[in-house]
Amino acid sequence: MDLKKYIRDVPNFPKPGIVFKDITPLLASPEAFGEAVEALAERFRPSSPQIVVGAEARGFLLGPCVAQKLGVGFAPVRKPGKLPYKTISKSYQLEYGTDTIQMHRDAIRPGMRVLLIDDLLATGGTMAAAAELVEELKGEVVGCGFIIELGFLKGRRKLSGYDTFALINYDKE
Repeated sequence: MDLKKYIRDVPNFPKPGIVFKDITPLLASPEAFGEAVEALAERFRPSSPQIVVGAEARGFLLGPCVAQKLGVGFAPVRKPGKLPYKTISKSYQLEYGTDTIQMHRDAIRPGMRVLLIDDLLATGGTMAAAAELVEELKGEVVGCGFIIELGFLKGRRKLSGYDTFALINYDKE
């Protein structure tokens, strides 16, 4: 199935000059969404993950589905102040400024094999920070999976130590 047919370009969102890759048409198609979830789960099944971690917001849509296919649990990564229990935090650089993400301290046990899932790999900052949270909790990142990679932004460089895979790659702006 050609999943690119289910990705909508939205020009000038969220600001002028950006072409947003919208996955909502893919999410609306049971066949396309099912294909994406199945392909990501099968790609990383040989890595034997024990839990899937996804960052808000679209990682919450995809990650639990991949986790269910793999027969493992799911742990969320959120913006500060959104998780109700004790957390650890990681700040990371954005193009203009910084951002911070958090995870529950008990989400990952030492030695746990962790698969990181999100919808889009752009600059790689969020996923690299999520990997650092997992490693701070003594987990092992066994892979980073995405529906889309914006290859021209070179986010894969920040994930160079990890098995990184995307179903769709846009090499040009």
